[in-house]
Amino acid sequence: MGRVSPLPPPGPLRTLAYATLVNTVGAGLWLAGGALYLTRDVGLSATSVGAGLTVAGLVGLTASVPLGALADRWDPRTLRAALQVGQAVAALAYLLVGSFPAFLAVAVPEALLAAGNLAVRAALVAAVGGPDGRVHAFATLRAVANLGITVGTALAGIALAVDTHRAYQVLVVGNAASYLLSAALLLRLPPQPTAADARHTPATLRRGGPLRDGRFLAVSGVSAVLSTHVTVLVLVVPLWTVDRAGAPPPVVSAVLLANTVLTVLLAVRLSRGAERAAPAARKLRRAGLVLAAATPLYAATAGLPVLPAVVLLLVATAVWTVGDLWHGAAGAGLAYDLAPPGAIGAYQGADGLLAGLAQALGRGLLTLLVLGGGPVGWLVLGGILAAAGLAAPALARRAIANRRAPEPRPAGVPG
Repeated sequence: MGRVSPLPPPGPLRTLAYATLVNTVGAGLWLAGGALYLTRDVGLSATSVGAGLTVAGLVGLTASVPLGALADRWDPRTLRAALQVGQAVAALAYLLVGSFPAFLAVAVPEALLAAGNLAVRAALVAAVGGPDGRVHAFATLRAVANLGITVGTALAGIALAVDTHRAYQVLVVGNAASYLLSAALLLRLPPQPTAADARHTPATLRRGGPLRDGRFLAVSGVSAVLSTHVTVLVLVVPLWTVDRAGAPPPVVSAVLLANTVLTVLLAVRLSRGAERAAPAARKLRRAGLVLAAATPLYAATAGLPVLPAVVLLLVATAVWTVGDLWHGAAGAGLAYDLAPPGAIGAYQGADGLLAGLAQALGRGLLTLLVLGGGPVGWLVLGGILAAAGLAAPALARRAIANRRAPEPRPAGVPG
């Protein structure tokens, strides 16, 4: 492979990368074509699809912690493969949807499986990467995922251009097939350790689970605030580009493509130094400040002619992407390193729960703030992002201090 390839050298991480690539090609198919399938082919209204997906997404978040905890007790490789088989069944069930109740009956179980799978995936990444390589593995898979979603989106464009019942059915079946092929690739990995011994450590038992670990939740909370950069990029920036900056719609594709290319090229490089909580917290602070620095650049595009506005949009997106990548690596490093050794999956589930809630709430709030508030709204958003980043190191120090050292073993008990 060339040096620009996001795929890692041969080994377990490469196998996991192939599984991720296949899975995210299917995700790209559904992200680009799912809503149009449900409205144009099934006949649901856009409002009912949006409401159903919102309800399903919020219900789905409840699976994050339980399934993450299950990955601490079972082989996360096998568990994730099983979940993906379930997701394939749910994806195929969309072919049977003909009404809003039927849509909800499919969307809710699919969302539960998807949210739980993210927590299990995080546990599997930790098992494959190990304590010193899990953030690197996370960044590698993020680059691969961006590539896969881009390919899937491009393939979905073919079905959308044909715009027939059979074309939409092929899109749905392609998404389901991606889950099955990804599951088959996952089973090529060797069985992963379950941390069965570590989960009985005193630190794990005293904490009583991630949802009762207030200091961890505080760190995860500021990371969740910064995670709304995803919503800003895929929802707010496209609307701003066309409505406020006055750029033609194809510029939206150029902006999102710039983010994708930079992510594939820089995700692994910018993840370095985030394996432990203290440096990861400093990287999170840097991420918040860089994201905040991009907001006045976006705001300034509202008063410019089209060509300078487009150039500034691309510059702002490049800055935004650096903050985005620093946040992804730092958030993963904190969530991994602050978790007790035997509860990696459960803590990843709690971290994903907070991020999911922040992004669900952020869709409406950020659209109202920025599109309703104009350039001032961008500056307010920048202040929020900067404040979240600046709070991270102090909150992380409190969480680190709260971690208890394992109790000494009685004499004669083997290590």
